[in-house]
Amino acid sequence: MKILLTAINAKYIHSNLAVYSLKNYVEGFKQNVDIVEYTINQNLDDILADLFIKHPDLLCFSCYLWNISYVKQLIVEVKKVLPEVMIWLGGPEVSYSAAKVLQEYPQVEGIICGEGEQTFLEVVEYYRGKRASLKDINGIVYRVGKTFENEGQIVENPFRPVMDLSSVPFVYNNMDRFAHKIIYYESSRGCPFSCSYCLSSVDKRLRFRNLDLVKEELQALIDAQVPQVKFVDRTFNCKHEHALEIWKYLSEHDQGKTNFHFEVAADLLNEEELSLIENMRPGLIQLEIGVQSTNPKTIKEIHRTMKFDVVKRNVERIHKKGNIHQHLDLIAGLPYEDYESFRHSFNDVYALKPEQLQLGFLKVLKGSYMYENAQRYELVYQERPPFEVLSTKWLSYEDIIRLKGIEEMVEVYYNSRQFEHTIEKLEHAFEDAFTMFEALSDYYKTKGFFSLNHSRIARYEILLQFIEEQDSKHLEDYRQLLTFDLYLRDNVKNRPEFSGEETVLKEEAAAFYDSEAEKYQYLEGYESYDKRQIRKMTHLEKIDGKLYLFDYKNRSPLTNQARVIPVS
Repeated sequence: MKILLTAINAKYIHSNLAVYSLKNYVEGFKQNVDIVEYTINQNLDDILADLFIKHPDLLCFSCYLWNISYVKQLIVEVKKVLPEVMIWLGGPEVSYSAAKVLQEYPQVEGIICGEGEQTFLEVVEYYRGKRASLKDINGIVYRVGKTFENEGQIVENPFRPVMDLSSVPFVYNNMDRFAHKIIYYESSRGCPFSCSYCLSSVDKRLRFRNLDLVKEELQALIDAQVPQVKFVDRTFNCKHEHALEIWKYLSEHDQGKTNFHFEVAADLLNEEELSLIENMRPGLIQLEIGVQSTNPKTIKEIHRTMKFDVVKRNVERIHKKGNIHQHLDLIAGLPYEDYESFRHSFNDVYALKPEQLQLGFLKVLKGSYMYENAQRYELVYQERPPFEVLSTKWLSYEDIIRLKGIEEMVEVYYNSRQFEHTIEKLEHAFEDAFTMFEALSDYYKTKGFFSLNHSRIARYEILLQFIEEQDSKHLEDYRQLLTFDLYLRDNVKNRPEFSGEETVLKEEAAAFYDSEAEKYQYLEGYESYDKRQIRKMTHLEKIDGKLYLFDYKNRSPLTNQARVIPVS
């Protein structure tokens, strides 16, 4: 019997940790299965054709928010071209509505609910004749008595007790398969918190992987010099000893190549952890911190434990050191958060100056507390994935539309880090940061810019036009800052019109590079390059009469900005 685990990822650079965990686990019990990965950007007909050619007997799909629409279309079509195939589903997008999915899709034989490794093994054993019945397999919903004319009866077996996380095998023994992909790693499952918008709140069964095992596996990833490892632990630092031991190990065994991403609760960081973080190599780790809202009533209503004053203090302390990329999240559409309340939450978080500020929108996930209480909150949301909020008792659809525009402006002009100094000055022309992005969004809407694709240079030009309307008396200062921001990221050879004439004369530049190629006064590490090569790898620019050298060989690991050297 040929068994195929199928993952449909959001992007090519992603890999599906779940299907690899399932495969490696069952193969430890001498049960061979195959894996195939696609992306949502591929043509569905091409995926269908490929599945037909592979001709599995048992076809299993890993179901998530980003791929469930594709999976539902595929299972209907697959059954037409492979009528004998047995289809099973698993993953968070079907685990909490399994019976309903089976009712809607008679093509599906069963669904694995929750943690899947042991359950999948037993399902595989059943289909290979090593188990007499499905009725003794916990953690599944399935149909029995199915005939050509009858879809059968749906049976829900008891949920499965959690397994020892350390018994799940390491999936990255063959790194060739994961070349050019983000590596996902889990050192814990479950979450101690009960945030009402999150499915992790449903599973309170928090458990951790053995630390000796974790260190051994992380060393394999460090030795392989993978660019980035993303920990999928829901709140990585909920157990201090666990987090501290891993961070210490990464610091002590760092080879300067790999970045590790963690989702943390910033208010749980203690002094020992903060001190360790402050002394890490720039770019060794990055932190994603879910603030979601700073409205105390909202925080209480969503069952979240978050002390913003402590978050603020710790985030500012880490930011001051300048060695850690911090990504802070907000969610629009939560209870008691109206437009003005969200403005306040945004300004509170923006003031912390994170490297990224994600303005997200509530997703009403099946099985979550928010889903169960949608009527009480007057939640109106999309029927299609990602089930995003359209309006609430406190937030109208018109408000949502305005926030969507602000979200795009934050992505383009803040999170890109391409306009850092210009935006920093522009903030002072407005009452607050939210009002600035709000005005910029209104400008885009008025000019019809939202419906167009813009080059990077066009974004600079649009921003300068907007500034001319808002703060024209300082326009020349902004023009210089925009030019500075432009060269901070790229050594642009064709100088854009908005930057004006070259600020450094050819003779002046030639004299500088002649001198630098002899003395290497400013560019340590360039000794093997001649003056022509050095010139190609750097840029000279005068800002407010001062000469700056942009070094593109040495960029910030946090922002990817060039090193900037004032030239005396």
